[in-house]
Amino acid sequence: MGLNYTPEHITTLGPDEIFVFGSNLEGHHMGGAARTAMERFGAEWGKGVGLQGRSYAIPTMFRTVDEIRPYVDEFINLAREWDQTTFYVTRIGCGIAGFTDREIAPLFRDALRLYNVRLPESFVRILTSNE
Repeated sequence: MGLNYTPEHITTLGPDEIFVFGSNLEGHHMGGAARTAMERFGAEWGKGVGLQGRSYAIPTMFRTVDEIRPYVDEFINLAREWDQTTFYVTRIGCGIAGFTDREIAPLFRDALRLYNVRLPESFVRILTSNE
């Protein structure tokens, strides 16, 4: 079986599936995947970090990738514990936040080995080309 990726556009989730999106610390989910998370998957206005409804927010509106890293690590730890849940990670940080896939993908290196985490195809290609 080949690798499974996060679909480009997610409009529905099955049971035990979570939509992982980039947010800002203020939880103002106005655009991109954050808006989708709020409109479709239970993200809460004013909550910029963590599990909310059927979604999980990772803040990305920072000056450096290193500021995002602790939030990604926290997510990966949760995904390890919630191994019966499938997490669909969107291209966090690669839209409004202005980072590139090549900058963000390495943050998810440890998630690549988790069977319950789906990453964007661009992240997977970057991570597997470096191994």
